[in-house]
Amino acid sequence: MSDLRPSNIDGAKHAGAILILRVRRLRQVWPPVKIIFRGDGGFCRRRILSWCESHDVDYVVGTAKDNRLLDKAGHLIRGAKERFEDTQHKQRRFGWVGYAAQTWTRSRRIIVKAEHTEQGSNPRFVVTTLDGDPQDLYDRLYCARGERENRIKEQFQLFSDRTSCHRWWPNQFRLLLASCAYVLVETIRSIGLKHTRLAQAQVNTIRLQLFKVGAVIVRNTRRIRFLLSSAYPRQTLFAQVVANLDSG
Repeated sequence: MSDLRPSNIDGAKHAGAILILRVRRLRQVWPPVKIIFRGDGGFCRRRILSWCESHDVDYVVGTAKDNRLLDKAGHLIRGAKERFEDTQHKQRRFGWVGYAAQTWTRSRRIIVKAEHTEQGSNPRFVVTTLDGDPQDLYDRLYCARGERENRIKEQFQLFSDRTSCHRWWPNQFRLLLASCAYVLVETIRSIGLKHTRLAQAQVNTIRLQLFKVGAVIVRNTRRIRFLLSSAYPRQTLFAQVVANLDSG
């Protein structure tokens, strides 16, 4: 979903409503599916966590550090620091603590990552309903959100940030067009460029090497023909993409 919003509101505003709509739709199609909500600290909101708990949705969400959390995780933080001073190598310690923020109605389980490097201490905290090894949950599940964030940032390569109109709706429409273009390019990447050297290429690379080429378009009642230059260096790749899309 692409939603252009003012900059003077809570970054998580409407996130709960969007989450509810997505969960309902997923359960309509796949009733028994296990759903996990994953987000950074910007989405750690009391109402979102409470809704997930009452609707059988697990979550793994970053949460801001405060003095109480730092105190509860003190033994892990001190242990990482002492080990770093002994070895002069980056150290990480993981563990669990129980914690309830002032606005929460109950205590929740927090994953603690106590990290110490030459830059100093860098503790992180994640609230979750999941059980398991805290390091595995942090590294494998929580940190994997970074790849999704990269895909969101990749949409800037299709000019999703060009919102210079004086009116709101033209800017929202531009954002929607950029999002639709990204879905189209992602489909071409996953199907048309499969098993090619551009299979893992970023959107901007695909746009410049595959789309931004001179051509003559001839259209009649039966077909549309693209006449590319005989000097076009990626003719073989372009033909392979067309064949993959046609067969896929």
